[in-house]
Amino acid sequence: MHIAPHNNRNQPIIGADHPLVPLCYFNILHLKRGDTVTSHVPGYETCIVPATGTIDVTVGEETFATIGLRRENVWDGEPEGVYIPTGTPATITCRSDRAEIFIAGARCDEVHTPFAIRAADIDPVQYGSDDTKTHRKIKHILGTKYHGRVGRLLVSELYTVGAGGWSGFPSHKHDTTRLPLETRHDEVYNFRFNPPHGSGLQMLQREDGQPGDAYHIVDGSTIAIDKGYHPCCVLPGYEMYYFTILAGETQRSLVQFFQPSHADQIEKIPGIKDMIAKFK
Repeated sequence: MHIAPHNNRNQPIIGADHPLVPLCYFNILHLKRGDTVTSHVPGYETCIVPATGTIDVTVGEETFATIGLRRENVWDGEPEGVYIPTGTPATITCRSDRAEIFIAGARCDEVHTPFAIRAADIDPVQYGSDDTKTHRKIKHILGTKYHGRVGRLLVSELYTVGAGGWSGFPSHKHDTTRLPLETRHDEVYNFRFNPPHGSGLQMLQREDGQPGDAYHIVDGSTIAIDKGYHPCCVLPGYEMYYFTILAGETQRSLVQFFQPSHADQIEKIPGIKDMIAKFK
């Protein structure tokens, strides 16, 4: 499903118990200096990540101060964030002139301890190549480093490297719990382009061997994926970013099932096995 950019007025874009991706939650907040809001999503653990701007986040008696380094856009430095346990309200206060804040969530019964993720804690991986048109970088905000400290939520930022190219290839899916081959993880993306008038394409092939759908994605587009194979691409001459939320049904670690007709590409794309291993 494609949700076009719109003024969501700080209301969830993908709310709790969404009929298509009930395991995920996604909101974008737009605040100005001094604004204070409370984020509370019962039944969901969350991660608060400034796309731009600086915020303080208070959870109970603890305040995580000056979260967020980026000013211009998501290419302007490393991400930071705060993990919020299930059932716990978080108060967000804007400390910069303006801030755009992503809130990612996963349905989860476990209750963990809140913590901050600073720029130095980000777990990056770069893979692919210009020759294979798959060159990209992933910045894991809640990745393998926090396995055991988080319930079901995986959060990362993905960047195409160079001008144009594909992401999410070889085509893969994760819509069925059938270990050890695959896990069900609902997924939500929010896209940005550099320059912002760039655009791309999100494919969604729900059944192997059958035609699927394609969505024209622009700066600010949100995509919700419940099932099927889902590569995406960006026009030549532009860079693409997408904020990624993965929420597991039975476990946190993601097991992707690669489309059999393209699975041989795993052996041809440099570094892709390292990328696969990071989603735990």
